[in-house]
Amino acid sequence: MSDFSRRRLLKTSAVAGAGAVVVPGVAAAATPSAGVVTEASVNEAYEAQCSPAKLTGRIVRPHDPGYTDARLGWDQLFSHYPLVIVFAQNTQDVVNALTWARQNDVALRIRSGRHSLEGWSNVDSGLVIDISELKSVHLDSAARVATVGAGLNQLEAVTTLAKRNFAVTTGTEGTVGLAGATLGGGFGFLTRWLGMACDSLIGAEVVVAEGGECAKVIKADLTHNSDLLWALRGAGNGNFGIVTSLTYKVAPLKSVTYVQATWDGIGDLRRVFNAWQRTALHADDRLGTQVEIHRNQTLLFAVLAEGTPAEAKKLLAPILSVGSPQVSVQVGNWGEVYSGFQIPTANEPANWKFYSQFTRKPFPGKAIDVICSFMKHAPTDDSNFFTQAFGGAVRRSPRGGTAFPHRDALFYSEPGAGWGTRSDQPGICDPLTPQAQAWIAEFSQALRPYVDGAYVNVPNVGMQDWETAYWRGNFDRLREIKAKYDPHNVFQYDQSIPPASR
Repeated sequence: MSDFSRRRLLKTSAVAGAGAVVVPGVAAAATPSAGVVTEASVNEAYEAQCSPAKLTGRIVRPHDPGYTDARLGWDQLFSHYPLVIVFAQNTQDVVNALTWARQNDVALRIRSGRHSLEGWSNVDSGLVIDISELKSVHLDSAARVATVGAGLNQLEAVTTLAKRNFAVTTGTEGTVGLAGATLGGGFGFLTRWLGMACDSLIGAEVVVAEGGECAKVIKADLTHNSDLLWALRGAGNGNFGIVTSLTYKVAPLKSVTYVQATWDGIGDLRRVFNAWQRTALHADDRLGTQVEIHRNQTLLFAVLAEGTPAEAKKLLAPILSVGSPQVSVQVGNWGEVYSGFQIPTANEPANWKFYSQFTRKPFPGKAIDVICSFMKHAPTDDSNFFTQAFGGAVRRSPRGGTAFPHRDALFYSEPGAGWGTRSDQPGICDPLTPQAQAWIAEFSQALRPYVDGAYVNVPNVGMQDWETAYWRGNFDRLREIKAKYDPHNVFQYDQSIPPASR
């Protein structure tokens, strides 16, 4: 069985190449070999085009045949009707769209992978700037540096780098946008080995608001706008500007061992969870693990970077010795393994609701009992409790630091409810919605004595102290940086960072 049913994923074709790699569907101007759009050239163009601005790129409006597909997000619990959607083909399209929105006083949102879990990357009667078609990749193998267009999803990034035996940290869900995951922190199977995804981010191209109604392109790295780079590493989603490309320090990775164990039902849950807490959180940093609990089964997923099946089984022995799990083992290139556990989005529920949380002390028996009790009464088989081991490289902050504050966490977890059937007409009330939403609210409330903080990529709506839950003591500094790069608060949504008062 190969099932990541927390958020099932789309299996797409791997993209690969040597040297400068361009993912199909990218305009020639976005490739390094065809005259990449530079900061200087775009800023020169913006000066000339700032007044009046025109929308460029692939433009979709309500009367167009593809509007429904263009406006829908991954989580169909939310349904919005934007005035216009601009699928940017290059950085200049982003500059034009931002300028146009400011000149016409139109609300705007930035979108990439469409996985905004509260629908905040979309807006009614406004402009959506979609960067999902910015898919260029340039890999310098000698320097171990990759610069990628911000439109790549995680599957495209993993498979492209893996063809050259390199990797960066990503989440497990292939259709999630790489930029969105990274800019909120980003974690997955390689986290304990390589750190957070944002830890590998060493540079970015960003379109920011300029003056009263214009836009310009700037760089953010350790020598240019280093304060913005710090902010982008954990608080960059839609707060300061529009990231159009990202530069990562990549790590060599030739092969992984992937282990999956499945226990029928949840009768062994307490022993499995306790064994996991004792073992995986303090194991070899190359080992990344996830536990996923459903009402009818308990699953363990593990990836050992540059390790053998014998090593993996030895490290996992205390967990695998509990009960009689069904165990499968796969060895191979990381891109092949990653592609293998992706499942089509069409096969997953339409509606999802999650609650994010970090844990800084091991769960006591009472907390595990809470999980067991709620999972017995989960509204659907897809609903689950998911947890990921931290520690290892997460505890080491990269040069220049990051806004991501949860480095002392033992693990991250989230209860999630999934229900409903996908359609091209979302927004129709599903009869399970009240039950599913009540279950997740009560579940998250029952876990509060044992958890701390929250993850900005999985926002907790209604949380009073969301600022400190997401960023702890970094929030005041983030407000100062916001005031520097977006003083007019052009980039705003329900839980966006406000600029500091001057």
